[in-house]
Amino acid sequence: MNSREFDEKYRYDGNDLGVSCTECRTVFKVWSPLAERIELYLYKEGNSPVYMRKEMKPGERGVWGLEFGESLHGMYYDYLVRINGKDTRTADPYAVGCCCNGNRSMVVNLKLTDPEGFEKDTAPAPEKERIIYELHIKDFSYDKESGVPEEYRGKYKAFTVNGTKEEYPTCMEYLKELGITHVHLLPFFDYASVDEDGGENQYNWGYDPLNFNVPEGSYATDTTDGTVRIRECKEMIQALHANGLRVVMDVVYNHTYNEDSWLQRMVPEYYYRSWEDGSLSDGSACGNDIAAGRAMVDNYIADSVMYWAREYHVDGFRFDLMGLLTVELMNRIRRELDEAFGEGEKLLYGEPWRADSSPMERGTKAALKENAACLDKGIGIFSDDTRDVIKGDVFLEKKPGFVNGGSNLESLILHAVTGWCDGGSCFRPVSCGQIINYVSAHDNFTLWDKLVLTMMDGESDFSVRHEEVLEANRLAAFIYFTCQGNLFMQAGEEFGRTKFGEGNSYCSKPEVNMLRWRQTVEQKELADYYRGLIRLRKKLPALYDKSSEAAARIKEKKIHKKGVVSFCADNRDIRGGGEWEELFVIYNADPAGYTVSLPKGTWEILADGREAGCCRETDAQRSSVWVAGRSGMLLGRKRA
Repeated sequence: MNSREFDEKYRYDGNDLGVSCTECRTVFKVWSPLAERIELYLYKEGNSPVYMRKEMKPGERGVWGLEFGESLHGMYYDYLVRINGKDTRTADPYAVGCCCNGNRSMVVNLKLTDPEGFEKDTAPAPEKERIIYELHIKDFSYDKESGVPEEYRGKYKAFTVNGTKEEYPTCMEYLKELGITHVHLLPFFDYASVDEDGGENQYNWGYDPLNFNVPEGSYATDTTDGTVRIRECKEMIQALHANGLRVVMDVVYNHTYNEDSWLQRMVPEYYYRSWEDGSLSDGSACGNDIAAGRAMVDNYIADSVMYWAREYHVDGFRFDLMGLLTVELMNRIRRELDEAFGEGEKLLYGEPWRADSSPMERGTKAALKENAACLDKGIGIFSDDTRDVIKGDVFLEKKPGFVNGGSNLESLILHAVTGWCDGGSCFRPVSCGQIINYVSAHDNFTLWDKLVLTMMDGESDFSVRHEEVLEANRLAAFIYFTCQGNLFMQAGEEFGRTKFGEGNSYCSKPEVNMLRWRQTVEQKELADYYRGLIRLRKKLPALYDKSSEAAARIKEKKIHKKGVVSFCADNRDIRGGGEWEELFVIYNADPAGYTVSLPKGTWEILADGREAGCCRETDAQRSSVWVAGRSGMLLGRKRA
């Protein structure tokens, strides 16, 4: 039986799979159409002997169920599933709670896990611009100088601590001061690559899913009680909201930690893609690919996203290797989020690529960059084009981009300004609203390390302050902050974050990955520059406009010479107001300064290579401006 026939026979669209637990009732339901018999095992503790065994009852379309007329909150469970005469023990793929290390599921009355006031928790009001700050939970507070109490360092609870440092702001106080709008948290569902009962010096980014609907236990202060991770995860989100920040969850639905997952044990061979010879596809480079495009796979992923949005008040989702999922699934998720929460209320974006080819279900399209026009306008895609033209290829460490010595990139850098809506790439987005502009993320070298590698020949000390690297760093930030689209930055980029040349730190020591809070003081001028760009960006409709007409605001693009380009932008706000009617932007990647002629009018310097948000008036009679080497300049012409 092929997957389409299987789906027609067994597709189940109910939203009640897993365990529903109230004060007086507990219902277990699983989908396992190939099973001949399923037995429920109950345990009083996460590692205790079996307390009770009960046989499940088969129902329609492959669903098995069992009901208890009492609350089993706090009990642990798993299943013994018989398929083709073979019995296999498995946890529940739909579980919302689990034991330490996730090998047994947990019955949870979710109302009992809400922190005080959580029912009234709401996201902060949306701002005119989205500025996303990518952060790993452990990186945030692992540094001893974070000011966070030792028992909370590297934990969800670190986000609940205010006033961490008197000398200078750190952690939550720092995030508030920076001016970002969204905190993008690397995966915090339960992942398998760390021992939750192990030492605090373990580290992983978390792209190794085990239990998709359960928070990761290593970030909790107690791993023995499965409700603690749930409550503390909610406390983290509640604290971010209370401090004016929305929360984006990094989700990994394209593969599982290994192919012997709860999904595989419950319905063998259904949830994974394979080639005609029976071998598993590996478009994820992690050993397996989830078979998006099959009915119950799509239901599982969409239901999981909606669960996190409803139960945990998550404000957005970033999809890892979104190119392994389908256009149809992503558009469905966008539609369901909009219907439940309002159009565009929840942010949705992902990586529009995959590591290798993967066999798609018949009649589906991969959510790849070249299919951007098929994606809903409310689904964003990371722009590797913008990233690479600014700082150089991420896979070729010595290859520079525009800001660090690359050649013949002037035309491409001007295409990046409109979010590639005017051509210049292999795809054409629906609007710049689909584009996520960035120059660094958790993957590959930090921006600082990439600049050192390409600009300081033979330099091995990444902690040394190099003036030319600082110039290139500021210019890189200036460029992507003056491109149309959404803004995304890696935590610490704004203060010269280094991982000491480590290009793939997914399991490096936490000391390599952590944010070093004293660097915010040592690199204060750089951090202040980013703060200025953030404040300024929120004032410029020409740049934060996400409509399909936004690209038309950019005009008079010009290449002055090698490394020097400029453009004008219509900065009028259709809703009225706006301090500057027109913008004039110059990028100078040449190490030498250059004089650029100004358009007619009286111009005000809003940012240059050293200061952002400076608002210095120029001489009314001035017809040109000198732009320092390796710097940018943003000028505004006030309304008449």
